[in-house]
Amino acid sequence: MHHDTTPEEDRAGLPEPRRILARSGFGAAEPLFSADLRAANDLAQAREAVSAHASRLWTEATRTDVDGPDDRPPYWARLVLAARLRTWRPGFALSEAERADLLHLLETGSRGITDLDFPPGERWIRIVVTGFDPFRLDEDPGCSNPSGAAALDLNGWTFPVGGRTAVVRTAVFPVRWADFDAGLVEEALADQHGRADAVVTLSRGRPGRFDIEEWNGIWRGGGPDNVREVRTGRAPVPGPDAPEWTRSSLPGARIAEATAGRPYPVVVNTAVTEVPAGADEQRERPDGPSEGSAARRGGGGNYLSNEIAYRNTLLRDRSGWDVPAGHVHLPKVADPGENAAVLAQVREIVRTVAEAAGAAPPTA
Repeated sequence: MHHDTTPEEDRAGLPEPRRILARSGFGAAEPLFSADLRAANDLAQAREAVSAHASRLWTEATRTDVDGPDDRPPYWARLVLAARLRTWRPGFALSEAERADLLHLLETGSRGITDLDFPPGERWIRIVVTGFDPFRLDEDPGCSNPSGAAALDLNGWTFPVGGRTAVVRTAVFPVRWADFDAGLVEEALADQHGRADAVVTLSRGRPGRFDIEEWNGIWRGGGPDNVREVRTGRAPVPGPDAPEWTRSSLPGARIAEATAGRPYPVVVNTAVTEVPAGADEQRERPDGPSEGSAARRGGGGNYLSNEIAYRNTLLRDRSGWDVPAGHVHLPKVADPGENAAVLAQVREIVRTVAEAAGAAPPTA
């Protein structure tokens, strides 16, 4: 059977992604991966090879760089490896389900999702932070996503909070509706609500400001993702009785105060778009949803950033784990070289969240 690559994987062959891979050294990942695939004699050996290369990609991506973290090389390298795995013809029988499992192993291992582990003990304040891949790549294949760069920057960071130590673990999510349909957010974050002291999701927002999104809606607005697919309607979240809205529990006012004087203002965004109860037309509300309304846009819109915020805070609510959880939109910058000021301010935001989390131990 012929296995076609995806539109996202095909972009990796464009001149700018190829230059990014060549300059960064991440272009060396593909020949090494291909050699190990060719050497695999059965599924167990293939799984071992994929797991090892996925872990190596994440380790290299999160290694400190003198020029600061760049989310683009690991993003494009992952796509090159995925395309190679998708079109691989092994010398043994490989079912479609087994190939899909290998692709999933590559995705989760190279994104930090399988590495969200924390040290045991009461001395730690455990903070999960997630970012996103670059997107809108048909417009700009060389673009970065500061939230992905922030995730690479923050992974493994430790810092003192009172008499305890905060430790940060991170992951980077794909900009693809189908992965959310398949429950990737729940796979990554469900178990964190019960052991982490805070779960913060990040994404790229508007220029010139940070937004802490107070309200998240279940509605998908149909924007095209990185494989040019669209989704419209209520998000298919698992479990019964999914509400129209969820709410952030991040310490928004405290974050805004702690980061005053930084290059970018921090805004606690309470605006939503809803269809009021008993009405047919949608309307904007600046101060959150009205009772019984249907969601059309959360503070963070109705794309995947709003949806990860919704899914994360819904997991918090269903777990009964009373911790800071919510979403922050980072300023969109014109060039990856401008990320340094954004990332420094993200660290202050995460530090403030950790201080809030450490002030009151979570209760279930």
